[in-house]
Amino acid sequence: MLVENNGTKILKIFVFLPNLRLHFSYDIIQKSLFLNHNHPMSSKLPSAVKQVSAFISNFFNPLTSIVLYMMYYSSVHFTWQQSISKFLPVILILIVPVSLWIFWNVKTGRYSNMDVSNRSQRKSLYFFIAAALLSYLAYEYFKTSTIDLVIVFVMVLLIMMQISNYFIKSSMHTAFNVFVAALFFAQDPLLGFIWLGIAALVGITRIILKRHTVSEVISGACIALFVSFIYLYTHIQSQY
Repeated sequence: MLVENNGTKILKIFVFLPNLRLHFSYDIIQKSLFLNHNHPMSSKLPSAVKQVSAFISNFFNPLTSIVLYMMYYSSVHFTWQQSISKFLPVILILIVPVSLWIFWNVKTGRYSNMDVSNRSQRKSLYFFIAAALLSYLAYEYFKTSTIDLVIVFVMVLLIMMQISNYFIKSSMHTAFNVFVAALFFAQDPLLGFIWLGIAALVGITRIILKRHTVSEVISGACIALFVSFIYLYTHIQSQY
């Protein structure tokens, strides 16, 4: 027979309390922001809040955020002619095909919406984006004999998001905007922090719109932070 002494009881209390605090804190975050899908206040948010959230979420989608970074980068480092030569292939090989793929699948009913917020539907999207990324990397290598570091890390982020999708529907909007914040940070730290704030705002809108839960947004952010730290380290090392 196992006899509990006072030391055993105290140990059980210390093991239990951290879990209790974590659960309590997580519940408080959801309730204080009215972001719990089952919370009664989540369905009573003002329509203006939902409309603004929808605008922010739609505008700062992964493709748009990547394009905005490219526009900034090209304006700082290239002439107009160089910018067109550098980023027109990105638009034609990556942005346009992925956009058309999503639109066509929504139109034919294979995807529920343009966000592709259904977890099972995302599998084909991830594979299509991966194929587009590989096509661009191959084009860039045969044209210039170089590898685009940014696109490589976009691929790494995509692979990690695909793996996580088997366990949780991590937020792509949040993940890609966090990574874009790292891209801006590599050019200008102030812009990086500003975009990180935008990423946090996008994450909140995804919860308000019930596209994701709090845990899914946090999962996307954590994956992107991990990839972003590796990218920034690689970027810094490549400068020497």
